[in-house]
Amino acid sequence: MYHFKNDYAEGAHPDILQQLLITNLQQQPGYGEDDYSLAAKNIIREKTGNPNAAIYFVTGGTQTNLLVISALLRQHEAVISAQSGHIFVHETGAIEAQGHRVITVTTDNGKLNVAGIEKVLQTYSLRPHMVKPRMVYISNATEIGTIYTKREFEELSAYCRAQHLYLFMDGARMGHALTAENNDLTLADIARLADVFYIGGTKNGALLGEAIVFNSPDLAPEFDYILKQKGALLAKGRILGIQFLELFKNDLYFDLARHANRMAMKIAAAVKACGYTFLTESTTNQIFPILPKALIKKLSEKYLFFEWQEIDEARSALRLITSWATEEAVVDEFIRDLKEGLPMNK
Repeated sequence: MYHFKNDYAEGAHPDILQQLLITNLQQQPGYGEDDYSLAAKNIIREKTGNPNAAIYFVTGGTQTNLLVISALLRQHEAVISAQSGHIFVHETGAIEAQGHRVITVTTDNGKLNVAGIEKVLQTYSLRPHMVKPRMVYISNATEIGTIYTKREFEELSAYCRAQHLYLFMDGARMGHALTAENNDLTLADIARLADVFYIGGTKNGALLGEAIVFNSPDLAPEFDYILKQKGALLAKGRILGIQFLELFKNDLYFDLARHANRMAMKIAAAVKACGYTFLTESTTNQIFPILPKALIKKLSEKYLFFEWQEIDEARSALRLITSWATEEAVVDEFIRDLKEGLPMNK
């Protein structure tokens, strides 16, 4: 069985494992003060074009979202998210458990826009009887594989600043968004337009780890206290620093994401050639083909994937995810199996 269920089924890129081994017996300070973490932060500052960015390494995405949102919001303040947003759907109420309501906006493409946010602000305007919307949370790439254009990001940023809203970007799959064939955003653009974002390592070649980037150090000047209090400050912080140093020193991070996207787009092209359609138009490493249920049953004998959404009695949409380590030979085999099922099912 081959996994197309997620992009963290493998361990880590061999270069990372090699660096962890090479540096294993070198003594370093703890809690992120090691040479590797400091060097990794400097490279990220260089890549973002922001020498003043405050950067923190933590272990996972849900932890990152919880830490950032709870640090920036007061108890009566809420965060706005797309209905498909990770903080609303897949984090077991972590944000609400910290006392912050997640206000959702229904979207067709997983992306927030100014009109949707404005409607929330109008709805939640009865002070002090309603929570106060204070943050806009977006994902790039989104949970359904779509990406924000530079114009869309600029519009969101301008509106949020005018309305005194924090703009927080979940970057669990940021690498895949920035290397998508139709992307026109850069890492420097994100650093300029968002208040805070994170760079996802877990889903792009690292063993684990996310890099939180506050574009102004004044935004959360005591974030280190929060990391410690919530159990997110690792004594062996070097484990995270080494990984991000390796991912960014020669742009391995973007090379790995580009490979994952290319594998997904190869499958997508085959799906289109067979005459099938998609639930969303994704150009990243997550695709959502709509296939006959009989074909899905046949494919599930060899491949693991999520049946994302039932379309009708005869068809369902799948979620197929490729990773930095997906072998092209496996992709080619999947395409052959897809085409072999074509005469029987169409």
